[in-house]
Amino acid sequence: MDRDPYEILGVARDAPDDEIKSVYRRLARETHPDVNPGDEAAEERFKEISWAKEVLLDNEKRQRFDEFGDEGLAAGFDPEKARAYQQWARRAGRSPGHDQFGGDVDVEDLLSQLFQGRGGGAQGFEGMRGFGRQGPLRGSDLEAEVGVDFLDVVRSAEVELKPEGRPKLKVSIPPGARDGTRIRLAGQGAPAPGEGPPGDLFIRLRVRPHAFFKREGDDLRIDVPVTIPELVLGAEIDVPTPDGPVRMTVPSGSQAGRRLRLREKGARRRDGGRGDLYVRLDAVLPEHADAEKLEAAVRELEALYPDDVRAHLREGL
Repeated sequence: MDRDPYEILGVARDAPDDEIKSVYRRLARETHPDVNPGDEAAEERFKEISWAKEVLLDNEKRQRFDEFGDEGLAAGFDPEKARAYQQWARRAGRSPGHDQFGGDVDVEDLLSQLFQGRGGGAQGFEGMRGFGRQGPLRGSDLEAEVGVDFLDVVRSAEVELKPEGRPKLKVSIPPGARDGTRIRLAGQGAPAPGEGPPGDLFIRLRVRPHAFFKREGDDLRIDVPVTIPELVLGAEIDVPTPDGPVRMTVPSGSQAGRRLRLREKGARRRDGGRGDLYVRLDAVLPEHADAEKLEAAVRELEALYPDDVRAHLREGL
């Protein structure tokens, strides 16, 4: 089902940027995962309103949605091809988006069927519809899947990729990219017969997992080992981030499993900002410690628990 960013945020189609930002901030506060821990519906709602805000505050994306709908936001969508098809359909007496039998037609699929592999693109329309003289044939578009490192994607780095059967290419990974993102490289497709322009190469990214970073939307999370004294007394510890290690304060009296946030240390977003890095404190016992000393220390610690720490679990039964 097509998504409508105006409906998701509940704003009019002519809503100014200030109104969109204000509505987004209000909805984000209500649905943010930190405010609704464990609520999957709220998390999905938060992702939807974040997507809607990104579309409506990006002039190019907003214009493409207004003109072509949700389809115009797809990776690799070519507005010029779509407009050329609409012009061809009007001259041919057809309604763009519907075939001669009245059924719905995906504009991108139809364009692909008509012109890819046949020297297509906008230049092929004149010959296809019988108006004027056909220009030089265009080469076919090509597709390739390429494995990339996790950190290169979240940093939006420039990387050297080697698609199968193709020479190495330098590619700038766009902000907001993730596993499955499709990148268009103009003019890197198959050569055309004669003097026509080459087609395009579409690369689909397959992101290799990282050893300890996990991704949640534009945010990252990591489990960091800490000692019992660091939890009890507090400490300054080094935490790895995509930009290198940073010093982070563990507040005294922290519980094992507590999540701390490092702002703007996550993945790069499409709007130019950064997600956050969430650090989960993972308590560890000392290794290779004297068993008797460790047991004695734990016995002393045990005496500091006057109540049953799991009593609240039985109350809900």
